[in-house]
Amino acid sequence: MVVPELRPWRAARPHVVRIADAVRPRLARAAATAKPRVTRLVRAGKPQVARVTLPKTWQYTAGAATAGLALAAGVVTAAGPWDSSGQRTAERDRAAALGRAGGTDHGGTSGAPGRPRPAPSADPVLTGLGGVSTVKSAPEGKALAKALTPLLKDPALGPRPAAAVVDVTTGRRLYGTRPDAAFTPASTTKIATAVAALSAMGADHRLTTRAALEPDTKEVVLVGGGDPTLTAREKAEGAASLRTLAAGTAAALADRGVREVTLSYDTTLYSGPRMHPIGVNPNLALVSPLMADEGRTDDSTSGPVTRVTDPAEDAARQFGDLLKSHGIKTTAPGPSKATTRARTLAAVSSPPLSALVERMLTNSDNDIAEALARQTAIATGHRADFAGADKAISAQLRRLGLPLKGAAFKDGSGLNRADRLTPDLLTALLAKAADPSHPELRPALTGLPVAGFTGTLTSRYTDGAAGVVRAKTGTLTGVNTLAGTLVDQDGRLLAFAVMATDTDPGKQAATQKALDRVATTLAACGCG
Repeated sequence: MVVPELRPWRAARPHVVRIADAVRPRLARAAATAKPRVTRLVRAGKPQVARVTLPKTWQYTAGAATAGLALAAGVVTAAGPWDSSGQRTAERDRAAALGRAGGTDHGGTSGAPGRPRPAPSADPVLTGLGGVSTVKSAPEGKALAKALTPLLKDPALGPRPAAAVVDVTTGRRLYGTRPDAAFTPASTTKIATAVAALSAMGADHRLTTRAALEPDTKEVVLVGGGDPTLTAREKAEGAASLRTLAAGTAAALADRGVREVTLSYDTTLYSGPRMHPIGVNPNLALVSPLMADEGRTDDSTSGPVTRVTDPAEDAARQFGDLLKSHGIKTTAPGPSKATTRARTLAAVSSPPLSALVERMLTNSDNDIAEALARQTAIATGHRADFAGADKAISAQLRRLGLPLKGAAFKDGSGLNRADRLTPDLLTALLAKAADPSHPELRPALTGLPVAGFTGTLTSRYTDGAAGVVRAKTGTLTGVNTLAGTLVDQDGRLLAFAVMATDTDPGKQAATQKALDRVATTLAACGCG
C-alpha cells in the first residue's frame, strides 16, 4: 500500500525561491500589461460600490481571480503568501472582504506577539475588480474536450479513467469523461469527510478532553472527547495539551486536599471496532476518542510510523505520570466510564474544527479523518462507529443537495477500498465549499495542498502550475486520484477531479505526472 504523506510546509521555502526566479520575468511582464486594465476596472467599478451590500456571483468570480493574482505576486517576492499552516493570505483577505470568518486559528488572541496578525480587509481591491463584469465566460466544452481528452488516454492512467471539470461560480459542468462512474477514491474521501463534518458541527466547533472526579471514591477519570490532536509534548503549538490538563487537575485535587487517586480512562464516546478494516497499519492508530500525539512512537507529527498498541491506555499512562510530577500519586490506569455524578476538575479543547479540517487535508491525516467521521455521526444522532459514520456523512451531503449516486463512505480517511465516489461528487463538494452561502464549508478548500508548496503536492508541479493548483491527492496500490481547484487563464475558478484505477503500481511517478499534466493544462487553458 502506498499512502504518501506531508513533509512539513517549511520545506516549501526552497521551492518558493526557485519558482520565483523562474516566473519573475513573466509575471513582471504580465503586471505591466495588466496595470492599465486594473486602473480602468477600479474607476469603472466605483459607481457600483455604494449599491452593493451582499456578495454576488460576480464578486465571487472576481475574488477567485484576485486570489490567483495575489498568490502569483507572493511567489515573485519569494516571501510566500503563507501563514504558519501553509494557507494563502489572499484567501484570508477575501474572507475578510466578505465579512466572514476566515484563516487559520493560531491558538492565541488576535495579534498576540510572535503570531501572525489577522489579514487586513481587501474590500477596495475586490470591489474595484468586481465592479465591472469583465472576466471572460466559462471555458467552452468542446475546447476543453480537445485539450483534456488526449491526456486522459495516457496509459499511465489505466484503462478507464474518469474526470469532471466544473465552473465553481455557476456549478455547471464544463467537461466530463464518465463523470458519474463510482471509483475507489483513496484519500480524496477526506474532502467528503471535511464537508460533512463542517456542515454538521460548524467551523468553530471544538473537541474537549476532561478529567473528572467521582465523588466519595477519589477516582479520577480521563474522559476522551475525540480530539485526535491532543498532545503530551512540551510544545503544544496550539493543540490541546495533556500537560495543561494534568496541571489543572492536580491543582483542583490539591484544593480539595486530595493527594492520592485511582486513575481511570473513559473511551465510551465511540462505539464498534477500534481497528480499521485494513488492520494494523503505520498510517493510522486504533480509532479511539482518547489518544495523545496520534499514538506515535517517535516525535513525528505526520506520515506513517509505528503506533502504540492501545492509544487510550498510553494517553492515560502519560497523564498519570504528569499528575505524579505535580505531587499526585496515582494507580496504574484502567478503563472505566465517568458517571453523571462525576465533577469536572479540568478540561482542554482542540483548535476549532476549521483548523482540524485544514490539517487533515494538507497532511492527509488519517487519524483526524476517522475522528471527524465519528464526530459527524455523534453530532447527527448516529452510532459512533464505521457504519454510523457512513450513514452520517451520506445524510449530511444529501442535505446539501450533492449527487450521491454510487457513493459509499466505509471510512473517513479513504484507506478502505470499499469507499466509492464519482468525479461529479468530488467537483460538487468543492463547488459547494466555495459557495458564499456556505461559509462554514470554506476550510474544505483552504486546507487543500498547494501545488509545489505544501502537503502531498510539495514536490509536484515544480515545472508546471506551482502555486496555481490546489488539490487533494489520493493514492492506494493501483488507485490514483486528484481533485481540487484552480484559476484558469481567463480568471475562472474551476473545480476538477480525475480518478484512475487499475494503474501500474510500478509506475507511480508516471501516473502522478499524467494527473499533473491534466491540471496544468486546465490551468493554462484559455478555452473560452
